[in-house]
Amino acid sequence: MGTWELLLVGAVLVLGLCGVLVPGVPGSWLVWAAVAVWALREPSALAWGILVGATVVLLAAQVLRWQLPPRRLRQAGATWRLAVWAGLGALAGFCVLPVIGAIPGYVGGIYVSERLRLGSHGDAVASTRTAMRAGGSSVLAELFACLLIVGAWIGALIWG
Repeated sequence: MGTWELLLVGAVLVLGLCGVLVPGVPGSWLVWAAVAVWALREPSALAWGILVGATVVLLAAQVLRWQLPPRRLRQAGATWRLAVWAGLGALAGFCVLPVIGAIPGYVGGIYVSERLRLGSHGDAVASTRTAMRAGGSSVLAELFACLLIVGAWIGALIWG
């Protein structure tokens, strides 16, 4: 694949990651489709392995999401700023501590958003718990799966 094609696949992956945080946007499907296009245009064992792994991870994330509470973040008072902070926190955590860092980064991003909005530590902690119970855990499961796939894709580009 050429540089422009790889940049386009990367842009769709970023769009998919953002789509996970926005209700109604099929973010995980965009991530899978971008990896599928890359694997079809880059016919190697590594590319096909990443595609199979992405499929398995996304199916496991969907099964996990069915077990978690449904998304009711809007009813719980979540704002778009909360989604932005949570996403940025997950991305920063994923970069600082690869793979595992996305989880505390996501929760930390929600906490920072609520701390800025509410002002006190106790209120921010209570609001973070409410957000996680109201569907934040299902968003985290989907976002974590998509971050794993994007990380595998980047690793395949660098070392493959």
